[in-house]
Amino acid sequence: MSRSDRTDDDSTAVLSALGNKYSAEILCAAGTPKSAQTLSEDIEIPIATCYRRIEELVDAGLLTCEGRRVSDEGRRTNIYRRTLDEIEVDFTGDAPRFSQKRRTEAKNKLQDQLQD
Repeated sequence: MSRSDRTDDDSTAVLSALGNKYSAEILCAAGTPKSAQTLSEDIEIPIATCYRRIEELVDAGLLTCEGRRVSDEGRRTNIYRRTLDEIEVDFTGDAPRFSQKRRTEAKNKLQDQLQD
């Protein structure tokens, strides 16, 4: 794992996002590209809550929008995937420090092929 160079504001955003109910579940479910509707159904949470958590996770850099797809209902919808596989928080200093294992594009492509 490599040290990140996050600022204190970034650290606060990450901790805040991770501390919210359902955030960890969304990150676990978003190992492959999924829409907010699919994440909401998979985790069994209200769609409005799911959208709020997604926004927080995107703002914190933990989730990314990978593009748009057409839903079964014919609507264009954003598709999300987590940006990391592991995160470690160190509280021994004056401010939290993060170590993280970022997802590589190669891993994303391999996982996408396995899903098909």
